[in-house]
Amino acid sequence: MTVVLETGAQATVVTIAGDDATQTDVAARRLRGAADGRVDSHEWVAAARREWNELPSGLRAPLGEFRRDSGPSGVLLIRGLPVGGATLPATPSTAHSVQQEASISAAVLMMVACGLGDPAAFRPEKTGALVQDVVPVPGKEDFQGNAGSVLLTFHTENAFHPHRPDYVMLLCLRADHERVAGLRTAGIRAALPLLSEQTREVLRSAEFRTAPPPSFGGSDGGHTEPQPVLTGAPDDPDLCVDFAATEPLTPRADRAMAELQDAFDRTSLTTVLAPGDLAIVDNRITTHGRSAFIPRYDGKDRWLQRTFVVNDLRRSRGLRVQDGYVLD
Repeated sequence: MTVVLETGAQATVVTIAGDDATQTDVAARRLRGAADGRVDSHEWVAAARREWNELPSGLRAPLGEFRRDSGPSGVLLIRGLPVGGATLPATPSTAHSVQQEASISAAVLMMVACGLGDPAAFRPEKTGALVQDVVPVPGKEDFQGNAGSVLLTFHTENAFHPHRPDYVMLLCLRADHERVAGLRTAGIRAALPLLSEQTREVLRSAEFRTAPPPSFGGSDGGHTEPQPVLTGAPDDPDLCVDFAATEPLTPRADRAMAELQDAFDRTSLTTVLAPGDLAIVDNRITTHGRSAFIPRYDGKDRWLQRTFVVNDLRRSRGLRVQDGYVLD
């Protein structure tokens, strides 16, 4: 099944059902009781890596294909995954909420992360937890980050960081009340044909700088050195931009960013996630954001859990204590 955009870009949708759903649920429940039951421990992640091999081929095969080539949209949507169902507690409502104890949803995220590469986190953001809650927080409605509920602009996750994630995984445990909060994605593969040659050239120039996001509360507010938005192969470039934090340094860079924003608006995909939906975004070529919604703070608000994945954990070895999964 595919979701097709008017421009022709498409996100692959895989639905897990029948025996595959049962096998996935059994593996998640087995992992929940494995090792020490602490999501962030080496032992539990190692158990997740072993359980990955026990998942059905109906789940493992499309993940392998996505890792090799994430397609025109850079988005894979997996539906029908176990998340806990009727046993879910109330939606958290604090800014630094994370999942520290093994749960069905955390098990699903960690198994898939180990299949795509390695899980990773950043110490300044939510204390470096590998599974983080994405929930609305009272008083943070206008926040440009995971705690807000206003329109969240398109961004490469941690665009300021030299070791930003290769993939962002968002697993829906609970939808918002009105079912209007949509995951918005926009990728360079769909947008590139809409950009002029001059704009492509400017986006490849070191005429942009990016500040750390507000969620990195311990940062000093500094910016990156001037860098390009597009790098790599001219016909299939990598992308790094955050429309809330990337600053164009020249008038032509400002015009280029405006043209890129327009191209993203014209080619974007919005998906309202349902419980059991896992959206995987290729952070190298596709930005993501969220449409606005109105939380009620009644324990039944929208609740996603997020895990970052990197393909080459070795590259960040100097930033990780004892070869762990958290970058300082």
